[in-house]
Amino acid sequence: MPPIKNKKQKSIIIAEYFIRKNQEDNKGLSNKKLQKLLYYSQAWSLVINDKKLFNDDIEAWVHGPAVPTVYSEFKKFGFDNINIKVSEKELSAIATKDKTILDEVWRVYGKFDASYLEMLSHSETPWQEARAGLPPNESSSNKISLDTMREYYGKKLKKKS
Repeated sequence: MPPIKNKKQKSIIIAEYFIRKNQEDNKGLSNKKLQKLLYYSQAWSLVINDKKLFNDDIEAWVHGPAVPTVYSEFKKFGFDNINIKVSEKELSAIATKDKTILDEVWRVYGKFDASYLEMLSHSETPWQEARAGLPPNESSSNKISLDTMREYYGKKLKKKS
């Protein structure tokens, strides 16, 4: 009998990985913060592993980068901590190379609250470029360019080297 394929989108499984990390570390994880962690995970995967971590588009929303499918999945938690039971079996589907990125994103960005991560993403070129010409409070489903993310964060990595 062939193995059963996981039906969940990879972005949801990665979100659940961060939810599990938060349950271990208790740093706080709202949907707004989760969106920024997904964004930074995608960015650093593009730079370090030269591949997308997940296939969902990231949009430039008023409060920063957002993955609409993941946002919808956890919308019911509002601004509260996301608290769900996470299946270890599903998390095991994440490649070791990807977990390395996720763990580093959690280490670097997980200590910050959602508002700080919103401010940080607003100060960076990928989100700014996707929102160019829009008033600050105007809704948008503009996509954040993967190429811009790769270039911007690639330059940040080179500066640190």
